Amino acid sequence: MTGGPDSPAPATPPPVLKVSDLEVAFWNGDAWRQVLHKVSFDVARNETVALVGESGSGKSVTSLAAMGLLPRGQSAIAGSVQFDGRELVGLAESRMRPLRGRDIAMVFQEPMTSLNPVFKIGDQVAEVLTAHHAMGQRQARAEALRLLEKVRIPAARRRLDEFPHQLSGGMRQRVVIAMALALKPKLLIADEPTTALDVTIQAQVLELIKELQADEGMAVLFITHDMGVVAEMADRTVVMYHGNVVEQGPTAQIFAAPREAYTRRLLNAVPRIGSMAGVTQPRRFNLGDEAEKDAPLVADRPARKSAADTPLLSVRDLVVRFNVRSGLLRRVGGRVHAVEKVSLDLRAGETLSLVGESGCGKSTLGRTIMRLNQPQSGAVLLEGEDIARIDGAQLHKRRGDIQMVFQDPFASLNPRRKIGDTIAEPLLTHRLATRAGAREKALDLLDKVGLSRDMADRLPHEFSGGQRQRICIARALALNPKLLVADEAVSALDVSIKAQVINLMLDLQQELGLAYLFISHDMAVVERFSHRVAVMYLGEIVEIGTRAAIFGNPQHPYTRRLLSTVPVPDPSQRHRRRKMASFELRSPIRPLNFQPPERRYRVVGDDHLVHDWTDDWEK
Repeated sequence: MTGGPDSPAPATPPPVLKVSDLEVAFWNGDAWRQVLHKVSFDVARNETVALVGESGSGKSVTSLAAMGLLPRGQSAIAGSVQFDGRELVGLAESRMRPLRGRDIAMVFQEPMTSLNPVFKIGDQVAEVLTAHHAMGQRQARAEALRLLEKVRIPAARRRLDEFPHQLSGGMRQRVVIAMALALKPKLLIADEPTTALDVTIQAQVLELIKELQADEGMAVLFITHDMGVVAEMADRTVVMYHGNVVEQGPTAQIFAAPREAYTRRLLNAVPRIGSMAGVTQPRRFNLGDEAEKDAPLVADRPARKSAADTPLLSVRDLVVRFNVRSGLLRRVGGRVHAVEKVSLDLRAGETLSLVGESGCGKSTLGRTIMRLNQPQSGAVLLEGEDIARIDGAQLHKRRGDIQMVFQDPFASLNPRRKIGDTIAEPLLTHRLATRAGAREKALDLLDKVGLSRDMADRLPHEFSGGQRQRICIARALALNPKLLVADEAVSALDVSIKAQVINLMLDLQQELGLAYLFISHDMAVVERFSHRVAVMYLGEIVEIGTRAAIFGNPQHPYTRRLLSTVPVPDPSQRHRRRKMASFELRSPIRPLNFQPPERRYRVVGDDHLVHDWTDDWEK
C-alpha cells in the first residue's frame, strides 16, 4: 500500500519554459537601450500562458529572446531562459538550431512572411520534416498531407501543389501551424497569430490550437493584445508594460480582480458583445481605472438628421466588377463581382457600419462611394447629386464633402513631410486658405484630435500608431466634410489606443454632426460604435438594420456566424468548445456570361431587412 500519511507529496514537474530575470538591451548606434527589465514567468506542460500588453511592451522581444532569434551583436541578453531545464541564454547557434522546430516551434502574426512565395505548400511542409529527420521525399509528402488534413485544410491533397498566394489568409496561417507542429514540439510560441485574420477565421485558428494542444499535451505561450482571446485561450496571464511584468496570475483572477491600474485600463477598453443592450446610442469607452457604469457616456439623443429628414448619402443598385485576365494575350476570362446591386442610406450625424470578412466587398464599396473606383451601374447620391456620374471640377469640389480614413496610417502619410504641412495640404489644394491660414487651421485641428500644436513640425515616424491615426483624422477634417469613410481605421491598433480613437470619433460626431461609413470586421467595436449595421457577403448586403436589431435579433445565417465567433472576454467560457466548420468565403470570380439571380429582401422589423436565402446559401 502506498500514499500513506507519511508519504512525500508527488514532485511538481518542472516547467517546460522558465524565464527568470530576463533583461534585453539593443544597441542604437550610440548606447545600449534596455527594453526588458527582469522579466520572469514559466509555462508548464499542457498549459497556455498569455503574454499580453500593447505594442512596445516587450512581448515579442521576450519570445524572440527565448528562441535565440535576436540579432547577435546588436542585442545583449542577461538572466535565464530554461527549456526543459536546459539553459538557452548564451547557447551556441549550432546547438540552438536543432531545438527550433523539433522542440520549440513558433507561429508568427503574418503567415506570408513565414512562407516562401516561390515554393509549393507541400514542399515547404515536407522540408521541415526532412531537415530534422532521415525521411525520404515520398514519406515526407505523405506526412505533409496528413498534417494539412490535421489542421483541417479543405482539399488538402490539391493544396500540396499550390503556392502561398493561392490560399486565403486563414488557410496560410493553418499551413504555418501545420509546419510548427510537424515535429510535435513540446512548446509552441504563438506571436499574435490571429490579429490579421477575420473573426470567423480567428475562431477556427483558436479552436484548432486548443484541439492540437489537447492531442499533443504541448505547452503554449500565446502573445496577444486582445483580452477576449486571452480569456478564451489562457490558463494564466502575464501582463507586460514598458518591458516590465506588472501583473501575473490565473486568468480568471486577473479578469475578476486586476490589481494594477494598467491591467484595469486594458480590461476596460475591451468591447463586449451584448453590453449595448437597452442603449439606443453609441457609447464611449471609460478608460479610467473604475469599471464602466451602465449609463451611456454619449448623450442619449437621436442622430442628427437633415432638415427634410432625407439621407445625406443614398446608394442605389450599385454594381462594381473587375476583369480577370489570363493567358499569353491577357484576355478577359472572367470578372470579380465585387459589389452586386447594393443599396443603402446614410443620414447626417449617423454611423452605418459595413461588416463582413475580407473579400466580401466592403472596402470596394467604400472606395467606389469615394469615386476611387468607377461603378458599372447604379447611383451614389450625395445630397441628391449622383457623384458616380460627375467629373472634373464638379467632382473635385464634391470630394471635399467626403473624406476617407484608411487602415494603415503610416502608409497614408508622406514620411518626409511634417504633419502640419500634411494636414494643411487639402486646404491649399482646394484653394480654401492662404498658407498662413492653412497653417493655423492645421494647428486648430491638432487641438481637436487631442494632439499638441508643437507636434506640427514632427515627421510621421516620430508618432505612435494611435497618434498617426489621429493625424489622418485631422487631415480628413480639414475640408469640413459631411461624411467620413473609415476603412478598418482602428483594426490595426492596440486595444486601448483603439478605444481612444473610437472615443475621439464619437466626440467629433457629436460636435460636428459627421456621418460615418464605418468599415470593419470587428463585431464588438461595431456594436459599440454604430447606429445601423449592414452585413456583406460576396458583394451583397445580406442583412441591414439598426444596431439593436442586428445584434439582438440576427436573422441571416451568415450574421449569426459572425456574431458566434467573437471571442468572449469571460474566462469562465474558456472550456466551451465550438463546433467550427472549415468555412472560407467563396470566390467572387464569375464567368463572363454569369447573370446574378434576382435578390429579394423581406422586412423582419422596423428598418430591418434580411436577404431571402436557401439552405445551400454558402455552397
